[in-house]
Amino acid sequence: MMNSLSITGRLLLGLSGATLLFWISVPTIAALSLSKVVTEDSDNLLEVAATSYEKVMIDVLNGAYDAGNPGHIPSFNRFRAYTTVVRNPAGDARIFPPGMGLPKPSPNLREGFSQTATDRIYTMKMADGNFIEVAEPLDIPRRLIRKRAVLSFLPLLVLLPVSITIWWMVIRGSLAPIEGLRKEIGTRDGRNLSPLRLSDLPAELAPIAASADRLLERLRTALDAERESAANIAHELRTPIAGSLAQMQRLLAELPQGPAKARARGIEESLLNLGSRVGKLLQLARAESGIGIADIAVDLVRVVRLEIEDLGKKPEYAGRLILDVDGCLSLMRHVDIDACGIFLRNLIENALKHGLPDTAVTVSVRPDGTIAIANAGAVVSIPDLEEITERFSRGATRASGSGLGLHIATMVIERIGGSLELVSPARGREDGFEAIVRIPQ
Repeated sequence: MMNSLSITGRLLLGLSGATLLFWISVPTIAALSLSKVVTEDSDNLLEVAATSYEKVMIDVLNGAYDAGNPGHIPSFNRFRAYTTVVRNPAGDARIFPPGMGLPKPSPNLREGFSQTATDRIYTMKMADGNFIEVAEPLDIPRRLIRKRAVLSFLPLLVLLPVSITIWWMVIRGSLAPIEGLRKEIGTRDGRNLSPLRLSDLPAELAPIAASADRLLERLRTALDAERESAANIAHELRTPIAGSLAQMQRLLAELPQGPAKARARGIEESLLNLGSRVGKLLQLARAESGIGIADIAVDLVRVVRLEIEDLGKKPEYAGRLILDVDGCLSLMRHVDIDACGIFLRNLIENALKHGLPDTAVTVSVRPDGTIAIANAGAVVSIPDLEEITERFSRGATRASGSGLGLHIATMVIERIGGSLELVSPARGREDGFEAIVRIPQ
């Protein structure tokens, strides 16, 4: 299964993911480090607060302060976020902030840090044997950590889209030669084997383009040789076949009625079929040679008239061709006149051969560039419609033929930029077969 994700998309996705992971990792590590630092600083401040309160609390307990002097009164708001409690060795509270209410006894007093669900507490034994507890709400360092973390992650939200945009521009510019090479190679097929028109390729791509050009040159040379060989063989065979056919027709005129004349007629028919096949092979060689678009516009209505007049001169086709232009006096298109004649003759001959005998074949031309050839006859099944344009495919028919007519017509129509649609029954009818050619401007 082909992966539809382009190289640009893969690089952009990979670089964006790697950078996003890196950028998330760095602030995360920074946030964790900040959390550790903030916790240590908070613990240090708790120790400093407890130490600074020690002398004041001892004076309060000993009554060594002037109640009328506010400067001697312990200020519980000095460290605004702290809660200070002084306990005796038994754990009973002796000093606590106003409005706090009597704290619960704490019989297992130990120096050092402890933590509840809401506070971080530092306990220190004072010089008089009592204990001082300084508590700080856990929300204070947590808010600080969250604030710093948000400030660390906020640039990420702004810079990542900008970075992705810059990367996209840089990657797309860097991969532009690859895209150009891809498009050029993608246009090469059996109808286009010209060298790659690329210059100033990067050092990594230049050998690929050179190798592709060499391969195209070898393929073009091989195909040209094959087509030239087929065309030469067809040309060489036409003259002796035509001569043999003329001699056989003279012999038929001289032979009396009898078995010999019947055998001679069989030989004549075989020579006619052989001549037709050689003509088809010559057309196939010309179709594969690349004829199609022309610089000068031609009138397709005139070409259709000429083909109908030429085929109408054959006795077996006389009176069976009807041209319907419906007011379309001319249809100018930039197509090779020989290419147009090849596909028209093949489609019209196909309709005449495989339609009901002595029934008309209608050739319609419309101003939108549509040429339709319809006959009367048995309905062709959908599977047969899908296969009869293949080389040497003839479908369910008893009529003579090489199986190349529709294949040649399809090739030529594609080379001139048109399209061929085969329908059965024909449009507006209950039977028959119709070939619809659409040639754009």
